[in-house]
Amino acid sequence: MNKIFALLLFCTLILACTDQNSMELYDRSQKPGVVNIKGYSKPDGLQLRFNGEPVSIDGKTSYTNKIETQLQFVLDQGETNKLGIYNHETGAEIAKYSITYDNIDDYKNLYFFNLPGIFLQTYVVKPQVNLGKVGFEFIFPNLGEYSGSALKNVKGVLKRENGMVLAEFDVIGKDSFSEVKIYSFFSSTAPVYLELYKPGTLEPYAGASAIKVTIKQHMGANLIVLQEKKENGVWTVKGDIDVTEYL
Repeated sequence: MNKIFALLLFCTLILACTDQNSMELYDRSQKPGVVNIKGYSKPDGLQLRFNGEPVSIDGKTSYTNKIETQLQFVLDQGETNKLGIYNHETGAEIAKYSITYDNIDDYKNLYFFNLPGIFLQTYVVKPQVNLGKVGFEFIFPNLGEYSGSALKNVKGVLKRENGMVLAEFDVIGKDSFSEVKIYSFFSSTAPVYLELYKPGTLEPYAGASAIKVTIKQHMGANLIVLQEKKENGVWTVKGDIDVTEYL
């Protein structure tokens, strides 16, 4: 009887150890995933889809203006989770992200700003600018699309029509808005001009001719999206989108 009891106890211990090892192996191949989403869209309604399923935010599966939510899920090693952003009216895919066990840290915080004709993958905060002052920030998401430049950022010098320098921007990049620069307001009608150079130089960032962008200014904050465009077969740079008009 004692021998039988000892054998049963031994088998139980072996099975328990096996189950524990299996559980540890299973746990090591999974981990929790969290994605914090902060976005904005106007006027188009958007829909987020996670692995093909619409994401509900406050009971809605399409959203405009401020869009904030948190996704919580389990990541399996070797599998890919798909997150997509779609135009709710047309069904067109605007952006997609492949989230895995190994790259989840890259997606802990996901930001976007959707405007007519442009999608920014960045977080937008309107800077505080005192009364009687003008503040500018710039972003250049399609830098190089038509110019062929391989630069990741450019230098900008903001001037009045008479050539007086108002502000200098050492870094205007693709992924986030530049540091805000503030000066005293001087006219509601006079435009200002942004000259674009290679970083740390006074050489045009592409080509041989000066690159000069006409910018409308208004008192307070100005968050300008620079865009390379092609007009009549020639590439140029425009700065006619001001994000503050949508905030």
